[in-house]
This record gives sequence, C-alpha cells and structure tokens, in this order.
Amino acid sequence: MKLFNGPSLSDLNATLKSAAVQNHRAAAQVQAAQLQATRAQATRSQISHPAPQSREASLPSAPECLRIIPIPRLLASNRWQFEGMRAQAEAVLLWITRGQGRVTMAGLTRGYGAHNALFIPAGVMHSLDIGAQTQGIAIFFGQNSDVTLPQSVQHLRIREATPQSEVLGIIEQIQREMTSDKIGADRAARHHIGLLGVWLERQVEAARADAPKPSAAKRLVARFSALLERDFRTGHGIADYAQALNVTPTHLTRACRECCGRSASDVLQDRRHFEACRLLTETQAPMKDIATSLGFSTAAYFTRTFQQRSGKTPSAFRKGM
Repeated sequence: MKLFNGPSLSDLNATLKSAAVQNHRAAAQVQAAQLQATRAQATRSQISHPAPQSREASLPSAPECLRIIPIPRLLASNRWQFEGMRAQAEAVLLWITRGQGRVTMAGLTRGYGAHNALFIPAGVMHSLDIGAQTQGIAIFFGQNSDVTLPQSVQHLRIREATPQSEVLGIIEQIQREMTSDKIGADRAARHHIGLLGVWLERQVEAARADAPKPSAAKRLVARFSALLERDFRTGHGIADYAQALNVTPTHLTRACRECCGRSASDVLQDRRHFEACRLLTETQAPMKDIATSLGFSTAAYFTRTFQQRSGKTPSAFRKGM
C-alpha cells in the first residue's frame, strides 16, 4: 500500500537535471552581463582618462610672438590647412571685412560675412571655408600668450560702426608699433594688444544678452567636439564616444548633422586626416609610426583610409608637398 503519491525516481532525476541546466544558464547570463558592464566601464574610463600622449601626438608648437596676417595671404598656402578639422596651440582672432564663408568651431557650423569677428581659443577643434573674395585680418596671439582672452569660441556679428572702427584702429596701432624702431615700441605694442583683448571682452559681453540658450544638440556636439579633440588619436570609434557621452551613436550622429551638417564619423575622420596630413608634411616619421600615433591597427589600413579620403597615398601626398 502507498502511503503517499510522488514522482518516480526517473522523473525526479529529470527535474533535477532541468533545474541544474536553468541555474547554469542563469549564472552564465549574470556572468555575461557583468563582463559587458566591465568592458563598458573600461571604455568609459579609457576615454575619460586617456593614456599620456607622446610629444609627437601633442599639438604643434606655435611661435611665442603675436602675428597679424592678411587673410588673402593665408589662402596662398594649401587649402587643406584651413578646411580640415584641426586645433592650434595658440588663440586666433579673425576679423572679416569683406566676403563670406563658413566656419565650424567646437562642432557648430555657421556662415560668416563682413564685420564678423571669429575667436578660436587654443586647443579648440575648428575648420574654415574661406571664399576667394574674403578679405580681413588674422591675429595669432602666440603660444602661452598672457593677454586676457575669452575661454570659449566666439562668433560676433559687429553691426555698429563704432566698434568696427575701434578694432581696425587698435590693429593698426599694433602693426605700427611692431614695425617701429622708436623707444618703447615693444611695450606700446603689448599695451595695444591688451586693448584688443578688452575690445573683444566688451563685444562678447554686449552679445551675451541677445545670445539664445544653446539647444541640447549644440551642447552635446560641443562636448563631443572637446572629447574628440582630446582622444582622436586613440583609435576609438563613434560607438565609444557615444557611450562616454551616455547617448546612442544614432543620436550623436543626428545631433552632429543638425549642428554642422556632417555625421559624427565624418567629423572624426576629418580630424584624423588633417593630423595625418600635418605629420606627413611637417615630420619625416615613418608611415607605420604615423599610423600607430593616429590609432590605426596597421600601416596598410592607414594607407587605404588616407587614399580614400584624399585620392593620394600618404607617400604621394608627402612627395607632392
């Protein structure tokens, strides 16, 4: 006589086996999730705290002294030096007197015209589309300049005649003292350079009241631009940057297209390409070293990517310059 009804021994063994399989699968899923989280954290940490860069990977050095150069003279050099995404080790102020074009600063592309002042701090990624009819003056402040200057990019549309004549007068005074052999000319030039910084500060303050609050897309692209300028040599892809910014790659690309008319990938590749051009023309570093410094896995991959973007191999580009 049976005292109770229960499963047979074979059924019990099957149940135990099924439970063991489910426990094993659950443990595997937990382990996979932990591994994915660890990798994601490592990627964010690597982007947020990149490895120290070599001297060759840093920004190219700039002269210590201030230089004032007419914009048409800048156009006499190769256009890739202006149209490519780049950054400089010194601040620059462009005062446009005639013509028009487009400028990208910190990930935002805008058109410029006559009586526009474009200020780009040191280390900020930017590119310029300078039209053939554009006239104006570029003021390079020199590396480690002690002039008080804005900490962020500025695009100022100076509509009133008084500040327009003021900036031209200050620039003329600087040029006059820089070329003078009179006593105290260097000191006088430095004082006028300081006045140029004051003029710029006042125009920024005057424009601040009318400036609209930047949209979420503009704020995101500005953060992406700063992060990219710091880390573009690491070989990270757009997915890595998006993860570090806590957005999806699709959202980051959409914001870039809205703000500068290009995808996030285009901005990244343009910055890497400009740096490759600079290293090819300004150094004698071997191709494999340039490829490694820009995060390419092999020299062959670097050569293929460079040729697709410029129509020339790196060797041909170097020889042609």
